[in-house]
Amino acid sequence: MLVAVGGLAGSVGCTPAASRPSAAPLASDHSIGVDAVPVPLNSSDPSASAIGDFVYAGGLALTSGQTDQLHGLSDLEVTGTDTLTAVGDMGVFFDARLVFDGAGRLAGLAETRLTPLTDESGKVLADKEDADAEGIALLPNGDRLVSFERRHRVWLYPADGGPPRLVPSPNIPLPSNGGLEALAADPEAGSDAYVVGVEDTGETWNCRLSALCAMGLPVAKAEEFGLVSMKRLPGMRTVHLLRAFDVVRGSRISLQMFRSNVLIARLDLAAPLTVDNFEGVAAVPRPDGGVRFYLLSDDNDDASQRTLLLAFDWQAR
Repeated sequence: MLVAVGGLAGSVGCTPAASRPSAAPLASDHSIGVDAVPVPLNSSDPSASAIGDFVYAGGLALTSGQTDQLHGLSDLEVTGTDTLTAVGDMGVFFDARLVFDGAGRLAGLAETRLTPLTDESGKVLADKEDADAEGIALLPNGDRLVSFERRHRVWLYPADGGPPRLVPSPNIPLPSNGGLEALAADPEAGSDAYVVGVEDTGETWNCRLSALCAMGLPVAKAEEFGLVSMKRLPGMRTVHLLRAFDVVRGSRISLQMFRSNVLIARLDLAAPLTVDNFEGVAAVPRPDGGVRFYLLSDDNDDASQRTLLLAFDWQAR
């Protein structure tokens, strides 16, 4: 989560007075209606369709008139080709099926559902200090890992339901709003392996359900950028999502993919391109050897920002 961030594409800040009233936690899971409005890659040039090797595959601005909980979405996973699971600051899972047009571009969402996160006793997380979920990772057996900041920890939510349990995470002091933002399953290292990344420092930790975490290689980044999401892909590839903001330039995003610490792809977003407080990335390998990336923005429950879901296709040259 970043409190002072850019809003609509091309804007340079937000006003605290625009924040909506705090929403009460969900009592149970339920289906919701979601309005998904298409957005261009560049509102100043609607014909723009690519950035380097990344082809824009559609984007949506998401809102709902049926709930005040569709805000603060911080990270996501996409399994198969169309099953989306996100997690958010308000202590929710957001599940949906992606809808595509005839060209395979992102066109909408269906079967949208919100589910409250529960604590280890099965009670809904009602305290903001407990509920600030920032990262999500799906283990091969379907279990969901969720990382939290403020009260820094990683919980495992079983695939078959039931309350979560605490699993290993870095045992280090962390700032309230700059902690365990990035989380990724690491199946090439083992079925119970995962990686945790620290926003402020870019430090990473290699973890297992059955062992304590060990420090990994830090993510190289400029000081003004924070590590907000990461994913592992087959072939020793790692995806990092970095975010920066200042009142002059607004939000800036850098999506970087490495193979064995060698940069092989990079996508940078800044105004006038469609950009917001992107905090989540999902990476879906494609049969042709390329990757479809999905970027999700956290609107901080602020009326000057948007919940955006953008898709990009990358193909190795």
